[in-house]
Amino acid sequence: MKRLNYIILLTLILVSCGTKSNRFKIDGKFLNLNQGEFYVYSMDGSINGLDTIKVEGGRFRYDIDCSSPSTLVIVFPNYSEQPVFAEPGGKVTIKADASHLKKMEIKGTDENELMTKFRKMIDGVSPPDECLHAETFIKDHSDSKVSLYLLQKYFLNTHKPDYNKALELSNVILSETQDSLVVMTLKERIQVLSNLSVGKPLPKFSAKDINGKVVNNSLLKGKPCLLSVWGTWNYDSENNQSRMIDYKRMYGDKLTLLSFCVDADVNNCKRRVKVNSISWPNVCDGKLFESPVLRSLGITDVPYNILVDKNGKVVAVNPDIKIIEEELKKLIK
Repeated sequence: MKRLNYIILLTLILVSCGTKSNRFKIDGKFLNLNQGEFYVYSMDGSINGLDTIKVEGGRFRYDIDCSSPSTLVIVFPNYSEQPVFAEPGGKVTIKADASHLKKMEIKGTDENELMTKFRKMIDGVSPPDECLHAETFIKDHSDSKVSLYLLQKYFLNTHKPDYNKALELSNVILSETQDSLVVMTLKERIQVLSNLSVGKPLPKFSAKDINGKVVNNSLLKGKPCLLSVWGTWNYDSENNQSRMIDYKRMYGDKLTLLSFCVDADVNNCKRRVKVNSISWPNVCDGKLFESPVLRSLGITDVPYNILVDKNGKVVAVNPDIKIIEEELKKLIK
């Protein structure tokens, strides 16, 4: 009887541990934010679309299934973003003053504490120095998930992507990491992105917009075209769509506009297009960054702009607003 009880107790313990090992939890405490909500999405598909985190009394909790390590991104009310590195059985605490999010601290797992260490390292430094710190950090911590995130943030998802440096650093990471498949996938994406180099034809694509109309490279011939990737949940990309409305008013039929929305809910995109009276084609298939067109272009960030000339050749890749406006003046005389 005692042996039977022991077996039952052991079984319950194992089951309990197994359940806990497939969860990841976040406990948060914020000063100067009593109530509100954040959004959270995944960079690697561990979350389907967007989740919402509710803040009540300055505190919040978030608990998800987690069978393998993944990178989550929290979008705060001021539209800043913060990566959180989830792992099975892990738990982290987030403490911050809502008015000084750059000083946020995340504790509980090695990866998140490493990210906090990097954030403190770059506090107050200039953008060029941030890149130098990121490069050094990646080389010193090449077996970390943080390094993969920093590689994408500073050398790919930027106004001036450095594909050569990104490839160099991906090889450094590949030599140390145990998750070689993820790094190899990233290298493939870098190589795809390098095809977007200035002066090259835009890679071929074909998709249907939210009205069911086919859009493809034929739209890019005969006049300049501005392609934009956006999401209704991202302030910067929403602002980018507003500027595209201004460009449409300024240049009319002399400029072609085309947008790709990465919302998981196609209806969200349709509603925003209608409310903002957006007249140009918008593609949204609900697949987020897994959309075939975005995968073929290697794009995993919003906002993202590509400027193409009347011959279908790339003029600028993810340029800032100032460069877009300067180039449009040159292209449309």
